[in-house]
Amino acid sequence: MSRQCAQCDEYKFRHGFTSNQWKKGDGSSRCMNCVNGVFGCNECGRSFSDRNALRMHMQVHRAKNVACPVCGDRRFGSGANAVQHVESGYCRGCTGEENARQQIYKFASQQSAMGPFMSHAPQLTYGGGDSGLVPD
Repeated sequence: MSRQCAQCDEYKFRHGFTSNQWKKGDGSSRCMNCVNGVFGCNECGRSFSDRNALRMHMQVHRAKNVACPVCGDRRFGSGANAVQHVESGYCRGCTGEENARQQIYKFASQQSAMGPFMSHAPQLTYGGGDSGLVPD
């Protein structure tokens, strides 16, 4: 015997409802997923206990159409992910940390929106020293 959930409209068998919800009858029973607040991904069917966890998971399904500024691989969901790819040293176009930094700086300096933020000298110092050098 099955019944339609009043909230999500899915048909579920008896074991998909708590006994209290089942007693409410057709049209007003809510399934355990709706009562317990289970949030499901419409793309892959995974379930999450809260809406934020589902929202974070949905990034997995987001289009990966951002290209690496160095090697051109178009497989990233955001510019930040592309920069991480370069900084990690896994980019085939820029091996080594120093080369990666130079490539990122070159890419950023070519972006018109980055102009006000670009400088040849660091604007912040770290560690309280006067050297002006930014540590790794």
